Amino acid sequence: MGKGGQQVAEPQEVKDYTWTEVKKHQTKNDKWLVIEGDVYDITNWSRRHPGGSKVISHYAGQDATEAFRAFHNDLNFVKKYMKAIHIGRLNEEDEEPKSIQQDFEELRQTAQKMGLFKPSVTFFLLVVGHLICFEALAYVILYYFGNGWLPYLASLSCYVIVQAQAGWTQHDFGHLSVFSSSRLNHIMHLLLMNQTKGASSDWWNHMHYQHHAKPNIMNKDPDVRLDAILVVGKEMPKVVAQRKTFIPYNHQHKYFMFTLPPLLFPLYFQVMLFRHVIIRKLWVDLFWTCAFYVKFFALYTPLLGFASAFKYYFLMRTIESVWFVWVTQSNHIPMDIQFDEAKPWFSLQLSATCDIEKSYFNDWFTGHLNFQVEHHLFPTMPRHNLFRIAPLVKSMCEKHNIPYIVKPMSTAFIDIVRSLKTSGELWLHYREAYHMDSH
Repeated sequence: MGKGGQQVAEPQEVKDYTWTEVKKHQTKNDKWLVIEGDVYDITNWSRRHPGGSKVISHYAGQDATEAFRAFHNDLNFVKKYMKAIHIGRLNEEDEEPKSIQQDFEELRQTAQKMGLFKPSVTFFLLVVGHLICFEALAYVILYYFGNGWLPYLASLSCYVIVQAQAGWTQHDFGHLSVFSSSRLNHIMHLLLMNQTKGASSDWWNHMHYQHHAKPNIMNKDPDVRLDAILVVGKEMPKVVAQRKTFIPYNHQHKYFMFTLPPLLFPLYFQVMLFRHVIIRKLWVDLFWTCAFYVKFFALYTPLLGFASAFKYYFLMRTIESVWFVWVTQSNHIPMDIQFDEAKPWFSLQLSATCDIEKSYFNDWFTGHLNFQVEHHLFPTMPRHNLFRIAPLVKSMCEKHNIPYIVKPMSTAFIDIVRSLKTSGELWLHYREAYHMDSH
């Protein structure tokens, strides 16, 4: 009893759960996860998760501590909103040894002490500034020199650079690695992705955050759901070999050149991003996406005519697509692609990613995604600091006997084709074995 005879509420007893109990809750309509030893029921809340329902649901029945720390800059602010879904604690006696997790947490804290999560204002001003310059140059060349083949190619080259580099730059803002304010990052992300590139920032968040949460994990990473035209890794060929299909995957390393790189942006992405915003009724997102096309054709139709402006646009998208695919897939397709084994964050990211050698050209050409390992480990770290944490990541890999792979860019590109050839041959082997068994 309190003063004046008033009853004082007793503190609620925190319930203990075992991993066996937590792992039972990983279905669509029943999802629990663990963060820093606390158990949360995300079944209903996942639909309101700012990063999207799928990215958090991929950790249902698992420990999401490291993913939680990797994706959020201000952990204390986020934790305020988690109290309503907190249902208990993980039984301490049931916790598994976490030496690699502890080492990675120490590495993350070291990176913070080194100031590696602090962005350089000068760097990002120069990055955005060079986008503006190249976009202006693309128009000015055609305006002053006409549409002869030489100025046409020069203008097209400038516009391809704008689109590819804007892709790397929106990636920085999308990962909240530029401003301390999430709102400012989201505004710049929308402007770059929607108005500069003619894509959808919400669609990018929906797809890309899933990729980071579970890279190269089948049925969770959307980037390895390619079995319509490609099989990748060692496990997917086994699964696809059991299906009836007319696609000769054993030749995929040949037809890859003429499908995914040139067609991903001008065809597949164009359809999927508009489908996403229309189905979800994201009208603001749609408005800013359409603003790009209004701007583009308003500027270039008077210079080229509508048909030629459309051709210019299609060529630009095709070349940009080739640039994007070769860079992004060189870090992932040759690596392990598997089903979810609930690996620790560090092991998961290292098995799915590799680096490309550092040089001024490689840094610019890839938007610093040549440091893919470091970016996946620390997705909110500004890209200009990734090379500074790389030696410490390498040391941790040596301690835990985990391969740390760094390749020349040419080797990384060749390895895409090699891995596709190997996966295609595996598909043929399993298809023949399955066919023989069925008879």
